[in-house]
Amino acid sequence: MSRFLSPRLDTVTPYTPGEQPQDQQYIKLNTNESPYPPSPAVLEAVSRAEVEKLRLYSDPACAELLNAAAKHFGLQPDQIMSGNGSDENLFFALRAFCDEEHPLAYADITYGCYGVWCGLMHIPSRIIPLREDFTLDPTDYYGLNTTIVLANPNAPTGLALPRSAIEGILKANPDHVVIVDEAYVDFGGESCVPLIDRYENLLVVQTFSKSRQLAGARLGLAMGNAKLIADLNRVKFSLNPYNINRLTLKAGQAALEDTAYFDSTRAVIVETRSWTRQQLEARGFTVLDSRSNFLFVRTARQDGGTLYRKLKENGVLVRHFDTPRIHSWLRITIGTPAQMQALLAALDKILED
Repeated sequence: MSRFLSPRLDTVTPYTPGEQPQDQQYIKLNTNESPYPPSPAVLEAVSRAEVEKLRLYSDPACAELLNAAAKHFGLQPDQIMSGNGSDENLFFALRAFCDEEHPLAYADITYGCYGVWCGLMHIPSRIIPLREDFTLDPTDYYGLNTTIVLANPNAPTGLALPRSAIEGILKANPDHVVIVDEAYVDFGGESCVPLIDRYENLLVVQTFSKSRQLAGARLGLAMGNAKLIADLNRVKFSLNPYNINRLTLKAGQAALEDTAYFDSTRAVIVETRSWTRQQLEARGFTVLDSRSNFLFVRTARQDGGTLYRKLKENGVLVRHFDTPRIHSWLRITIGTPAQMQALLAALDKILED
């Protein structure tokens, strides 16, 4: 750090992203990207004519994308806001609904950015431990009287609550916003979007990075009561009104509209997830009941850190979190069947040695 850094940032620990090697020498199963390319409709939408328009600013209202999203989700355009990835929407939500006197409640094992953003914006954290088996007890969140964020399905565990459990939390906190981070919902979770018209305190955040193959495009949606979305837009237009570039707007709209490709690719990932889980359990691994595009696993035969390093030496990247409670676990993204077979072959070699 330089001597010019604000003292208020001294204690902020930035989020550490998963490794992103650019030489493609690894089988990359560490950052929950899709192993499949974007929809052919996306490739058509990002045309030469659109590239030539990059000299012009993008539409700050994101009107065409929001109209497509409204049609897809059964909402009104004023109930949706697009962000530069779901991360930006989550950050805007914390900026809008939390401050130094209004804490954020979240689980002790969940997406790491929640705590990072609290540190950055000096928002007090109210950390709620998961149960011993990593499940979340909804009653722990009843009557908290503070803003709440829930990753559902959760990361890195992959476990999910039913919609009815989230509804109970909404009812128990009617005067505070409940943010549901649904980054992985398309792989087996139960979305809370159908509850939006019933609960004015519900904000649902989704991403195009996982099930719509647009991680590199950086696009997400926040959906909720029109007044909540107006609050988020107040933050957006105070910071970065042109937050979505022209090509991403076109790509996102095309990805939303190609429902057949969306359904087919996520179905393949779910099927591959089930097969991989069976294979790992046959090898003695403990595997949580994931509803995401990854598995959370451990084995008594090797500690998590050692297994992560040995897999990397064998050309396979997975994610290891060197933190209390989960240091013995690995998070493994679901790739193609061939990639998962390569993972299993590497594991067999390592564990035999």
